[in-house]
Amino acid sequence: MGRLLVVHHTPSPAMQEMLEAVLDGARNDEVEGVEVLVAPALAAGAADVLAADGYLLGTPANIGYMSGALKHFFDGIYYPCLEATRRRPYGLYVHGASDTTGAVRAVEAITTGLAWRQARPPVLVTGRPAPTDLESCWELGAILAAELTGPPDRYVNA
Repeated sequence: MGRLLVVHHTPSPAMQEMLEAVLDGARNDEVEGVEVLVAPALAAGAADVLAADGYLLGTPANIGYMSGALKHFFDGIYYPCLEATRRRPYGLYVHGASDTTGAVRAVEAITTGLAWRQARPPVLVTGRPAPTDLESCWELGAILAAELTGPPDRYVNA
């Protein structure tokens, strides 16, 4: 059974809507054999990351950067997970008041260093999430979960 770890910082109603849509997609009935684990960014650690086969990351864009909570998560897992999690798939959703560029760039720099594989372009939302934005979040969750239905050893030496 594949394990999808959803690491999020959800301080606003918009982020909550996006998180719920991502989780609905990841837990949809069409994808079987995937356990969805959910952890706030300030509580998730290296053991959680090592036990998962893929990752969904959610963050607000704060002052042109990812949230401090998600940065804290990456600071704690980077070196302990650097070699063991290479090529694992991940997805990202970001909410900003007016811009998400800096937050995306920061997350992509770290995930590139970890050699994680982006399964789909990030879902980026500014302002209040529209129904199409929430549909994109649902699709992101479903796609990441579907990625994990095969044997996890396919990421080794890929």
